[in-house]
Amino acid sequence: MLIETLGAARDMGRLNEILGVLIRHGFGDSVRRLGLADRLAQAGHVLHWETAADLARIEPPVQIRLALEELGPTFVKLGQILAGRADLFGPAYITEFEKLHSRVPPVPMSALRPQLCEDLGGEPETVFARFDTEPLAAASIAQVHRAQLQDGTEVIVKIRRPGIAQVIDADLRLLARLAAVVEAELPAFKPYRPQQLVRELARSLKRELDLANECRQAERIATNMAVLPWIVVPRVHWAHTSERVNVQDHVNGVPGYALEQLNEQGFDRQLLAQRGAQAVLKMIVEDGLFHADPHPGNVFYLAGNRIAFIDFGMVGRLSVRRRDELLALLLGLVERQPQTVADVLLDWAGDDHGANLGALESELEEFLDQYHGAPLAELNLGQMLADVTTILREHALGLPSDMALLIKAFITLEGMGRSLDPAFHMTSEALPLLKKVVRGRYQPRVVAERAWQTLRRTLAVAEQLPHDVSRLLRNARRGRLQVGIEVAHLKRVGDQLDRSANRLAMALIIAALIIGSSIVMTVQGGPTLFGLPAFGFLGFMGAVVGGLWLVRAIWRSGRGQDHGQED
Repeated sequence: MLIETLGAARDMGRLNEILGVLIRHGFGDSVRRLGLADRLAQAGHVLHWETAADLARIEPPVQIRLALEELGPTFVKLGQILAGRADLFGPAYITEFEKLHSRVPPVPMSALRPQLCEDLGGEPETVFARFDTEPLAAASIAQVHRAQLQDGTEVIVKIRRPGIAQVIDADLRLLARLAAVVEAELPAFKPYRPQQLVRELARSLKRELDLANECRQAERIATNMAVLPWIVVPRVHWAHTSERVNVQDHVNGVPGYALEQLNEQGFDRQLLAQRGAQAVLKMIVEDGLFHADPHPGNVFYLAGNRIAFIDFGMVGRLSVRRRDELLALLLGLVERQPQTVADVLLDWAGDDHGANLGALESELEEFLDQYHGAPLAELNLGQMLADVTTILREHALGLPSDMALLIKAFITLEGMGRSLDPAFHMTSEALPLLKKVVRGRYQPRVVAERAWQTLRRTLAVAEQLPHDVSRLLRNARRGRLQVGIEVAHLKRVGDQLDRSANRLAMALIIAALIIGSSIVMTVQGGPTLFGLPAFGFLGFMGAVVGGLWLVRAIWRSGRGQDHGQED
């Protein structure tokens, strides 16, 4: 049944391959615990365990990285996403995930040509004035060739690998089912949210497979960056662009990893760091659309101290609400307000986090206190965000996927700024912009616009209200009205009421014993005990014992020790 749950017959070959890689890299125990090894063996599949012992001596983070690399593009992309989840994984795992690259041998031109001719509408040598059959670079999803348009413009042609979409679709189907099984069968993996991570992976890969979508995102960011003339985004040539191929201007500059060339060619590294920070902050804080994979290979430095961004396959998006939350978080960090930071983090974690708010605030206060007295210009904002994600992980709190992507990009970009200029501080660039944006949110025009939008939504709800009430009454008359009431911890509340009623009844009995015993004490005659009327004396003793029981029960309840069993 488990095998059938994981995939149809068309995916069984790929499932066997995945499990074989996991076993070779030391995860055979997890495969066995899921019951997959025995089922596959019974189905006639051979899983090789021989090399598992050799790999068992490798540290688990390295084993995972090696397994992801061997499994191919889908899993490499998964690892790259995990590299941004410092809220879920420790530093050793993040370090290994950051080493993942999707560099693979290029597809030979003979295998690539049929698809390319179909997409271009002709042979590349006739469509372009020049087309280089040797690729400039190759990755797991696409490879890049240089070419020249008929008008002499130098361009790059990005071509999706043939058949890669089908491979990724099969992997995503298997991963989605496997994630559900893992969450159900291996509770230890539940904090890592495997199903959520797979959904995030699927969204990212489907966008990256559409090379035309990459160009649309590039043009959106180019439009946003038009106010910063020193930022360059390659121009798209739509006449030759489709889902499986795109054509953009070739960027001729100094790659972000070749910093020694900047000094040789007379670049102003300090100015480059400042301009890069301004562009990044604008993308994130003002536009809500940012380059989500800004590693040094995707950044070029051009003459005139300009900066070019390429490869917009991974783009992050932030809603207006999320940007407001980000502003609150950054200002809370910079201005050392632990309660503000804690409130934002708890909002991001959702309602089911179960975190101790007091402990979280206390740890954040201690964390921010170490920066007390430090000049704002010396704060390392990227490192502060990294430390905050560590605190989140320790409190079993997660980040929304868009914020995890943003924080990873932000930390990477600040690191690039420091590599350009060791004296660079993102805080010095960020704080004026953050305050400017906050002031802008409270301008009369903006406040009036938000009020108008709220009023429109309210009027729309009011317009719909009579219809909703009418439908509710119709359902009630037909006996189809259902009312669901959910009270958290209802059994516990009932138990507390029951115990309270028991104590009240005992108090009434004690009061009756005292009153009755007092009356008996005044009656002459009858048996005596210690010179007192026996029934009156016994009644008083019963009242004393009952009173002691009642006091003890109330005291235990006040200390949280009353669990429903009265003594």
